[in-house]
Amino acid sequence: MSKLVESIRFLEDNLKKLIYEHQDLKVKYRTLSTQFNSENNSISELNSKIEMLQKENKTLRTANAMLGSTEYKRETKLKINSLIKEIDSCIIQLAE
Repeated sequence: MSKLVESIRFLEDNLKKLIYEHQDLKVKYRTLSTQFNSENNSISELNSKIEMLQKENKTLRTANAMLGSTEYKRETKLKINSLIKEIDSCIIQLAE
């Protein structure tokens, strides 16, 4: 009988340990989940900033090209050609 009682106590102790570890893991999971969501939001904000800065960079390159910078001579020519095509298209539409 003593072995049976001892086994039951052993099982109770192990069960209590498991319950405690389970509760501890639940708390850690909540903390990590919150941190993950926070990091996800930060990543989204940074991605949008990157996108905005890329657009701004493109705009500045175009403006620099339009000013006739020697560094962007090719881009300047391409931009002028595209503007001429747009103007021609508008003239054709007005003529109709």
